[in-house]
Order: sequence, then C-alpha cells, then structure tokens
Amino acid sequence: QVQLVESGGGLVQPGGSLRLSCVGSGFTFSWYAMSWYRQAPGKERELVARISSAGGSTMYLDAVKGRFTSSRDNAKNTVYLQMNSLKLEDTAMYYCYARGGISVMREYWGQGTQVTVSA
Repeated sequence: QVQLVESGGGLVQPGGSLRLSCVGSGFTFSWYAMSWYRQAPGKERELVARISSAGGSTMYLDAVKGRFTSSRDNAKNTVYLQMNSLKLEDTAMYYCYARGGISVMREYWGQGTQVTVSA
C-alpha cells in the first residue's frame, strides 16, 4: 500500500519558520522525484518546489525562492520543505507528490498538512 504522509504544518506568525516532512512507503522512494504543492481556499493548486530523485536538482516557485528549501533523505524515505520568512500568502494546505518509476511512470499524492500564517 502506497502512502505519503505529511507532517509539520501548523500556525505560525509572519516571519516565522516551519519544516514540513513527507514520509513515503510502499514504493521505491529513491526512484521518484518529489514535489510540494499548495492550495489556498478558492485558488488552484500550485507547484511550490520539486527535488529530483537523487536530490541533486531543485526548482522553486518564484514566490518562495530564497525562503523555502527542499531536501530529501532517501535512506529515510523522507522529503522536507524548510519554510523561512513565512508570509500571510503562504497560508495553504501543502501536499506532497511523488512521480517516477522505471518502466511505468506512477504518481502519488499525500493527504496534505495545513500551514497557516497569521498575526
């Protein structure tokens, strides 16, 4: 059974930090590029960050560049999103997404973790 389980969300003041974690199971984690998406109420889901399967390549949404950092530990089947200097507009549900495979491409979503930035 494939699972992606996010954690680390919560309520934080503007300027604060949070670190999200996503643990994968039921698939070969190191074969998959991992991404973080977010969706705010009334808005479309957007890609926030992506990290390659080995962790050597990352990309970020322009709005989070310089503030968010994605990393992974394939030995722990875990991907992280370090979020610093949080802004009100970062408030959203954050989802972990895996895409990859060898002969067949597969994709999986986590259930999400809520991040609320509020004074």
